[in-house]
Amino acid sequence: MKNRVAYFGVFTALALIFSYIETLVPISFGIPGVKLGLANLIIVIALYKIPLREVYVLSIVRVLLSGVLFGNYSLAGGLLSLTVMALLKKAGGFSVIGISIAGGVCHNIGQLVVAMIVVETFAMSYYMPVLLVAGLITGFLIGVVADQVLRRISDIMFLE
Repeated sequence: MKNRVAYFGVFTALALIFSYIETLVPISFGIPGVKLGLANLIIVIALYKIPLREVYVLSIVRVLLSGVLFGNYSLAGGLLSLTVMALLKKAGGFSVIGISIAGGVCHNIGQLVVAMIVVETFAMSYYMPVLLVAGLITGFLIGVVADQVLRRISDIMFLE
């Protein structure tokens, strides 16, 4: 049990550190609201290294803490993204990069749907193609890094 708590704390801390770094180093793609999503790197790695229930808790804790600390709330996008990634992983036949791309795209879809509900207009849907391309690119980049990290820690299972 001690190891579970310690590893969960490490994953949470890493996700928050990456969220913080992203606020310090504004990686601007010239598109409002588009970020690289460095903290999602930890979620993708956790998806392969800890039980799914803990990954959901990690994702929720990360979003809530980074929201309080840095003003970055993305719960709808994060949960939709994680759900799609978990389903694709379970289905098999998808690489880490492919799963991350799907997660990046679904994260942006979730965020846009919530934004349309909050402002009560469908007019924001014009932004969908831009967000889909951004999710594809950022999901690919996060997936490449996650794949390399997972290859290097392949023999470590953090929580069983």
